[in-house]
Amino acid sequence: MPWFDLSERELALYRTDTAEPENLDLWWKTRLEDARAAALPPVLTPYAADAYGPLSVWDVEFSGYGGDRVRGWYIRPAGSGVESLPTVVCYIGYGGGRGLPSEHALLPSVGYAVFVMDTRGQGGRWTLGATPDSGFAGPEHPGVMTRGIAAPETYYVTRLMVDAARAVEVAASLDGVDETRIAVSGGSQGGGLALAAAALNGEAVKVCHADVPFLCDFQRAVTLTDAEPYAEIAKFLAQHVDLIPAALDTLRYVDGALLAKRITATSLLSVGLMDEVCPPSTVYAAYNEITAPKEMAVFPFSGHTTPRVHDERKLRHLRAHL
Repeated sequence: MPWFDLSERELALYRTDTAEPENLDLWWKTRLEDARAAALPPVLTPYAADAYGPLSVWDVEFSGYGGDRVRGWYIRPAGSGVESLPTVVCYIGYGGGRGLPSEHALLPSVGYAVFVMDTRGQGGRWTLGATPDSGFAGPEHPGVMTRGIAAPETYYVTRLMVDAARAVEVAASLDGVDETRIAVSGGSQGGGLALAAAALNGEAVKVCHADVPFLCDFQRAVTLTDAEPYAEIAKFLAQHVDLIPAALDTLRYVDGALLAKRITATSLLSVGLMDEVCPPSTVYAAYNEITAPKEMAVFPFSGHTTPRVHDERKLRHLRAHL
C-alpha cells in the first residue's frame, strides 16, 4: 500500500479535532470505582510445570469491568524466586486472546515478569481466548466494535479498557512485582489498551509501549480507512443512520487520542506509514497529545506491523526507563 495519509511533516503537527467530553475524567473515575467495588481477590493457579520447567507460570483470574472475571497469565523468569521484579502488563491485538504462555516467553527470558491480560469476548481468530464478554458464554470470533455502541456506559470498548486498567492494579498487588516499576505494552488493539491503561492508571505506570495502536482518533479513522476493524463501525452506521450522533459521542469516551494527554509514563510508540488498518494520522493523534517523555519509531515501508528489529529497541527502552 503506498502512502495514503498525511505527509511526515503534517503528521508531526496533526492534532485530532474531536472534542473531549466535558465530564471525561469523572466518567472514567466512576467506571473504575464501580469495578473496584465489585472486585474479588485474584486467583493464581500454577500452570504446566511439566512443560515450562524452571519458568514460573500461573493461570490468573481477576476481576475486571463490573466484577467480571478475566483470565490471564503471570510469568516470572526462571530462578527469580520471590525477588521483586519490574513487570510488563501485556495486551493482545484484535481477534486474539491470551494464547499460551509460550507466546509470551521473551520478556521473562531477559529478566522481566509478565502479566498477560486475556481479551474478553475475543480469542477466536488467531490465538486462544478464555474470557467471555458480559452476558456471553465464551470467547468469540469478532467483530465486537459496535456492541453496545449507542451509549458509552454499554459500549464493549469501555469494558475492555476497564479490564486493562484493572490488570495494572492487580499486577501491582502480586507477590514478586515491584509496584514502582510497571510497564504496559501491546500492538494494535493491545497498543490502544496500553495507551488507555497508562492514561487511566497515571503514575502507577512508568513505561508505555504502544505499537501501531488501534482505538485512536475514531472519527477520523472510520472515514479514512475501509479496513477492519474500523470498517465495522462505518458499515454499521451506513445502515443505522439514526444512531450516528449517539455512536460518535460514545467513541469520544474511549478515544485514545483524547485519553493520551493524561499519560505520565515514558512512552515509545510505533507507526507504519503504509498502515491501512490504523492509519498513521490516528497514531500521531495520540502521540502528539502525550506530554510525558516520548519517542516514535517510524517505519516508512511498513503496514500494520513492525519489523523484528523493533523488539530490540523496546528491550533497550525498558532497560533505560524501567
